[in-house]
Amino acid sequence: MVTQQFADPNFVILYVKDAAASAAFYTDLFGRRPAQASPLFAAFPLSSGLTLGLWTRDDVQPAVDGVGDRCEIGFPVSDAAAVEATHADWTSKGFPITQPPTQMGFGHTFVALDPDGHRLRVFAVQS
Repeated sequence: MVTQQFADPNFVILYVKDAAASAAFYTDLFGRRPAQASPLFAAFPLSSGLTLGLWTRDDVQPAVDGVGDRCEIGFPVSDAAAVEATHADWTSKGFPITQPPTQMGFGHTFVALDPDGHRLRVFAVQS
């Protein structure tokens, strides 16, 4: 039996209502413009090696029927103070916060939403 080798996945695509509006949101979040942008798609290569793609949901083929709250993007930070600082920054930018800074079993965290309701979880793992 031949097993095909695949590289580690490094490209995540979020299906969004409006790629341009989501690209503006993520431009503000990341502090940089997408490397690729069109009216229906945008891509942000990140320093971690991951690329975040934003694809207008109505243009996706084959068609999709799901919406935002089916995944989350994790943003690990160094410690609880960094969680609090990021929360203050994102709150000042008007990002919707659905979970304020909270201590959970894995560490300190909060959750914000992008324009399509995808969860953005900032967290610091406790040692």
